[in-house]
Order: sequence, then C-alpha cells, then structure tokens
Amino acid sequence: MGKFVIWANEIDARISRKYGREVPKNLAVERPNIDEIIDAAKSLGITVIEVNRDALNPRLAGVDEELRTKGRVIVESKHGKSKTLKLIAQKVREFRKARKKK
Repeated sequence: MGKFVIWANEIDARISRKYGREVPKNLAVERPNIDEIIDAAKSLGITVIEVNRDALNPRLAGVDEELRTKGRVIVESKHGKSKTLKLIAQKVREFRKARKKK
C-alpha cells in the first residue's frame, strides 16, 4: 500500500494540467471540496490518514484566487496515485448525480 497526498486541485476540471490537474478533463469535477474527496475515498475503501483543509498546493501560486482550491488529504491506497485519483473523481461525480436526483 502506498501513501500519498491528494490535493483538491488535482481533480478540479477548472485547473489546467500545468497547474496541477492530474486526471483527464472528462473525469475531473468542478470545484471539488475536501469533504467530497474524503467521502469518496472512504466509500472506495481507501484509508484517510490526515486532512488539512487550509493547505494550498504550491503549484497554484500563479493562478487567479477564484481558481485556487484549498485542501489536501493524505491517504493510503492499494492502487497507485493516478488510479486512485481517477477512482475518487468518478465517485465524486456519482455522489453529485445522486444528490441532483433528490
């Protein structure tokens, strides 16, 4: 199992790859928040080790304030970081679809 940091901006559709988006745009979500990421990780069986809601990814220093998404989660997963990010982004999308239907 690997431990790694997941920054909220890594699955944010508004951010370019240059500024830290790690997943393809078709999987990314608009304005992900830390609670969604935590819920998605837990529902996928990924262990959440630490949460910091105020942390800002250093790669976002050059973008507009409105595009900055704060927060990071340290997780432990049996998958690699890229696969884990894709799974979390998909799960966040599922949660949002379920919420819209209500």
